[in-house]
Amino acid sequence: MVSHRRCTQSGFTRGVRVTVVSAAAATAAATLTGAPASADPKETRESAKAAVDRLYEEAERATERFNAAGERVKLLRGEADRAQDATARGQERVNEMRNALGAMAGAQYRTGSIDPSVALLLSAAPDTYLEQAAALDRAGARQAMTLDKLRHAQRKLAQSRAETTRALTDLERNRTTVTRHKRAVEAKLREARRLLDSLPPEDRASFDRASRSGRDGLPDLSGVAPGSARAMSAVAAVHQALGKPYVWGANGPSGFDCSGLMQWAYAQAGVSLPRTSQAQRYAGSMVPLSQAQPGDLVVYRADASHVGMYVGNDQVIHAPYPGAAVRYDPVGMMPVSSVTRI
Repeated sequence: MVSHRRCTQSGFTRGVRVTVVSAAAATAAATLTGAPASADPKETRESAKAAVDRLYEEAERATERFNAAGERVKLLRGEADRAQDATARGQERVNEMRNALGAMAGAQYRTGSIDPSVALLLSAAPDTYLEQAAALDRAGARQAMTLDKLRHAQRKLAQSRAETTRALTDLERNRTTVTRHKRAVEAKLREARRLLDSLPPEDRASFDRASRSGRDGLPDLSGVAPGSARAMSAVAAVHQALGKPYVWGANGPSGFDCSGLMQWAYAQAGVSLPRTSQAQRYAGSMVPLSQAQPGDLVVYRADASHVGMYVGNDQVIHAPYPGAAVRYDPVGMMPVSSVTRI
């Protein structure tokens, strides 16, 4: 009887666990497939918008990591090419020295490799022979020393080339990983867009038109002037980009990501900026937001994963996220990390 009661208790416990797991699975499925019929429509719309904003942040972070990996790959490719060229030149010098030494060895063989003391005794002009022998000894020593240096340099170059190749392989693998992550985020964005498309047309239009802070319409920038000539050129360029699409990893002129837009705009002013928003943050001197001038770079979030250009009257121009065009938004659309004056 005791044994029977234990089995009954164990079976009851398993049954409870199965019921709990099944309930959790059902809840998760409901969350993934859509909101319950009793959900507040306004809450559903707000949840959808929050999810899309979250996905946009993930996309921007992935893009900046992708850009950084691409820049590092380009750098190491150049280093690898230079190392390989230097190794090839060193090998040519070594080959030339080997040929010279081979010729010398052949000459010695043809003369029978006579012992120097015997050659001196048999020589008709001992003084001349000694001078020639000393010169040959010095030449041989110089050649041996040069060959040793070249071999040492060749070993160093081969090591450098191997290290650079390994680093390049690692970075290529890293870039592949970032690309794979980017594709995953793009898939999430497509899902988010489908979710938005399921909302009423007025909600979709509101989301597509408004910024993260909810501003609508064009800002008043009358009377605003940049603080320097190059800033003026960059601001003029960034205005030309208004309406261009956000494109992954692009830096113009037909599409941009956030840091690509800043790089392109300042390139029109003759200024070379780094490729990523994290690096652009340190491309000039930092100033307080209260002292921002047109042309300053406004960097967002603690990880500096987004950047825009301040254009005056508390407005920035930036490439917001996939699916949105380059546009104006309030400078306070999201947490400001720093302001950099180029």
